[in-house]
Amino acid sequence: MSLIEYKKARLKYETLETFAAGVELTGAEVKALRGKLGSLDGARVLVRGGEAFIVGMTIPPYQAANTPKTYDPERPRRLLLTKREIAQLADADAKKGLTLVPLSLYNAHGLIKVQVAVVRGKGKADKREDLKKREASREAERALKQR
Repeated sequence: MSLIEYKKARLKYETLETFAAGVELTGAEVKALRGKLGSLDGARVLVRGGEAFIVGMTIPPYQAANTPKTYDPERPRRLLLTKREIAQLADADAKKGLTLVPLSLYNAHGLIKVQVAVVRGKGKADKREDLKKREASREAERALKQR
């Protein structure tokens, strides 16, 4: 069950590989995410010092009145991955033209997980081509439905 999605990622990027990772969160952040609060727009994954962090993800306070004054909604959050997966992400991040982007946050057996993708940016022509393909498939489905 998806809690938050980065909907523009499918349009902006070409997905090469995906990983599932746990996220280190506080209790109030988990409650906010289960209430579908938060945003992945502009978020990315950084690998530093043998650890992976998600940066730019916004999780607003669950209850603004009860939130500590020091709460930062855009703080970097550590991703829980194996050493092998972190090494793969670091290798992909080091390659020119590749980026690590979170696609969605979802609930898996009571745990909050994030789907991280290794992506390559699309050009304007590629984006237009994808939109044309999507529109053509919709028209074909409509035509079949009307029969």
